[in-house]
Amino acid sequence: MSITRKNVGTFLAAGTLAASLVGCASGAPGTAASSGTAASSGTASSTRTLTREITVFAAASLKATFTKLASDFEAKNPGTKVKLNFAGSSDLVTQITQGAPADVFASADTKNMTRLSDAKLVDGNATNFATNVLEIAVPPGNPASIASFADLGKPGVKVVVCAPQVPCGSAAETIETATGTTLKPVSEESSVTDVLGKVTSQEADAGLVYVTDISNAGDKVKGVPFPESDKAVNTYPIATVGASKNKELAQAFIGMVTSSEGKKVLNDAGFGTP
Repeated sequence: MSITRKNVGTFLAAGTLAASLVGCASGAPGTAASSGTAASSGTASSTRTLTREITVFAAASLKATFTKLASDFEAKNPGTKVKLNFAGSSDLVTQITQGAPADVFASADTKNMTRLSDAKLVDGNATNFATNVLEIAVPPGNPASIASFADLGKPGVKVVVCAPQVPCGSAAETIETATGTTLKPVSEESSVTDVLGKVTSQEADAGLVYVTDISNAGDKVKGVPFPESDKAVNTYPIATVGASKNKELAQAFIGMVTSSEGKKVLNDAGFGTP
């Protein structure tokens, strides 16, 4: 989805966002147009400034970028608070489905967003804001001499992956099928950060994580890219949760994520653009 991005205003003046939100209401919440409008304005209503709180449920692979974006959003909008909940996308969907309070949901794949959309638990259409691909993470020194995706299927290699219902696990399965390589993981984790943890603690010879996770890990792991990763490109959508009681603020935050400022933060961390 093509996204029009504008920077979130540095100040939330009373009255500005109300006008922009009227425009948002005419389109589907969470679309690029509505997000851009929220970003360009930045106030809650014609009678009050944004002095409320939202809870953002985001895929574990977004932890570093969304932590920064939330901090920047609060700084630009005094009186607001962004609470963050990171986990595997499938776990987050389960939490929201069971009634956990959330205002924004950002998934690491479109499949889990569709689950919420089909259940009528998000407003309008989600906005695609980033892409990601897998990379092999190995401990420093690469003791198992992993050089390719096929190496992960060799006897004796202790490989860790995400569980199949988690986006990074689904992507791994897609690549297995495309390459004819069968993996026999010693562990299937509920999030990509758990996979990375197994590698950094050297409980595994290798793990399949996103390129962004390896970048964030610094010298704790070494990344081994492989050409077959383009067989499973994950697209990240974001939307307002239908039960949100702070939809104006939720839209403003989505506007920041999808703005040029948000795009730069994501691109700097290694995410691609849809």
